[in-house]
Amino acid sequence: MANRHLSRSIVMQSLFEWDFSGKKTKELDEIINRNIEEFAPGVDDGEFIKNLAKGVVKNLPKLDGIITKAAPEWPIEKIAVIDRNILRIGLYELLFSSRKEVPPKVAINESIELAKGFGGESSGRFVNGVLGSVYKELGEPGKEETTKKKIKDIPYEEMPIEKLGGSVVYAKKDLPAQAGNEIYLAFVHDVFGHWTLSKGRIEAGEDEKEATVREIKEEIGVDIKIKEKLGSNEYIASDPEKGKIRKQVMYFLGEAKYKELKLGKSGGLDNAKWFKLKEIVDLNLYDDILPIVTKAINILLGKK
Repeated sequence: MANRHLSRSIVMQSLFEWDFSGKKTKELDEIINRNIEEFAPGVDDGEFIKNLAKGVVKNLPKLDGIITKAAPEWPIEKIAVIDRNILRIGLYELLFSSRKEVPPKVAINESIELAKGFGGESSGRFVNGVLGSVYKELGEPGKEETTKKKIKDIPYEEMPIEKLGGSVVYAKKDLPAQAGNEIYLAFVHDVFGHWTLSKGRIEAGEDEKEATVREIKEEIGVDIKIKEKLGSNEYIASDPEKGKIRKQVMYFLGEAKYKELKLGKSGGLDNAKWFKLKEIVDLNLYDDILPIVTKAINILLGKK
């Protein structure tokens, strides 16, 4: 048995015991140390084992939330204790581990093997289905690493460019007459734990504004009226077929009616929500959208 697979099996057994005995965090170290001594005396991977187990426990609400969304017919408490902890391990490595150290396919395959070895007859298929669903939602990162055709790195200037349109979507919610109204901004939440701006692809030859209105409607379920252009940013992403791509996003300020947001089927997103202006300072936002959001708020507050 490969050393890392053995280490993951110890993490799984430790989390199983911790979960089954009431999730007493203070006992986790004791459980891990006892399992290492019993099942892998002399193992030189103790730090990996402890970091993986503690990483799962630290991010437990987020991991369980993703499992619930990926397998809505299976409430987390109804999933077998072994299966749900294998899923937690696989998801943690898939979402939070360095992809150089743990490629996505390795995270998934290792979890499937754990399920086959320790779970029930259908555990392997169940784990494969849940993790595979999340992997597809992420855009299948690292897929190119398993293909025979290797994509060569190309200079920045020669990378394909993909155009996207995004918006700082705002709405005014009526308050009692004497209070006027309050401004809200709409954000989407991704599986990496960040709140960000809704956006979508602009096809070749499309009008930027029209495409942005369409994509916002598809992603969060509201119609917006473009008010003005806010600016743009660019980031590099990896495509399984094309390799590295320069994604250029043009952002607009868009007004919508205050109504319930309905998240579409955009990959990698798990929530959409309105926030009051004063709440935004506490959000975990990506650095590259902060200037865009700040500019929009200044405009809305008349500080342009």
